[in-house]
Amino acid sequence: MTYGWEAAVEAQIRAAQERGEFDNLPGAGKPIPGRDLPYDESWWIKSFLEREQLPTDLLLPTPLLLRRRVERLPDEVRELPTEESVRACVADLNREIVAWLRTPTGPRVAVRPVNADDAVRRWRADRERTAAERTAAPAAAPTVVARPARRWRLPWRRR
Repeated sequence: MTYGWEAAVEAQIRAAQERGEFDNLPGAGKPIPGRDLPYDESWWIKSFLEREQLPTDLLLPTPLLLRRRVERLPDEVRELPTEESVRACVADLNREIVAWLRTPTGPRVAVRPVNADDAVRRWRADRERTAAERTAAPAAAPTVVARPARRWRLPWRRR
């Protein structure tokens, strides 16, 4: 019974080839990506992340994601306009950390809540440093000396 089914499928494929339905398909003549690489169990998730341009951080377990957010907190709050917004950002992160600490899942990784006062202190220092760099930058710029305008003479005009 299987042989008859396979023969019918092969006949349909052969007929489609004769009609030219497989000609000029997208990807024709291109090598299969990853063909020469060794087998990887998670090839499909890696190709999905690459195709959709998603960050690989999504694959990390919750405690490692939280630690990464704690490490990136100074960069995250650097552009915030007010101290209250910095404290709100730290409070949101601390809420997530406390929720994970109540019901930990994944590997045992030490994650502690962030001290809001330390984060605000670092935020202020960063703002003061960038303000100082902005004021010092124009003074260090070389001065441009203006040249007198050059008078061009047209070759067909004579005096």
